[in-house]
Amino acid sequence: MGPSSRRVLKEGLKGIVEEHFGGTVKRWIHHDREGYVHGHLSIIDVDLVVRDREHILIEVKSSISRGDVSELWRIGRLYEKIKGIKPKLAIVSPYIDEKAEKLVNKLRVEIYAV
Repeated sequence: MGPSSRRVLKEGLKGIVEEHFGGTVKRWIHHDREGYVHGHLSIIDVDLVVRDREHILIEVKSSISRGDVSELWRIGRLYEKIKGIKPKLAIVSPYIDEKAEKLVNKLRVEIYAV
């Protein structure tokens, strides 16, 4: 899937996410200078829905691997460290790898298959 196809898929799924979660999807961008998420300096960019007092970090992807689940979990821990709020974690995708499916239960990440 090329970059323009991914962008179209992500925009379509964003509408579904906004309708399902009842809020506007925004982006949370953080310069991870300590390497908390990837082990080195990186820019963290994830979708965020704030609904009442609930914060939900959402990854919208064309497919999900075990690494994607682990990454979102680490981003959630970083968000909690920075903001002082424990977020819910959710992944929206039409396809999830079998190994990733096992990990979501362990790490308490919600999956929304479309």
